[in-house]
Amino acid sequence: MKRQAGFTLIEMMIVMLIISVLLIITIPNITQHNANINKKGCEAFVDMVQAQVQAFEMDKDHFPADINELITEGYLKTGTKGCPDGKTKVVIGTDGSVTAQ
Repeated sequence: MKRQAGFTLIEMMIVMLIISVLLIITIPNITQHNANINKKGCEAFVDMVQAQVQAFEMDKDHFPADINELITEGYLKTGTKGCPDGKTKVVIGTDGSVTAQ
């Protein structure tokens, strides 16, 4: 009989073990980074809205009543009322300050 070349069951199991360990290590790190990315995205969105509030105030000589006024006047795109995570709303104060709630 000819000897056939190939992988043994033990070699395949070792490869599967290595892949499993790598997955167990990387998946928690990915979820942790996802939360950090959402936080940074929300901070960047608040900064952008603050800049648009300042531009609105320079053009109109008063602060916008809410984020809807920025949208209707064309300072923000339609549908951008909150942070990219979809859970946090952005509120404009009477003094022009922008906060995420």
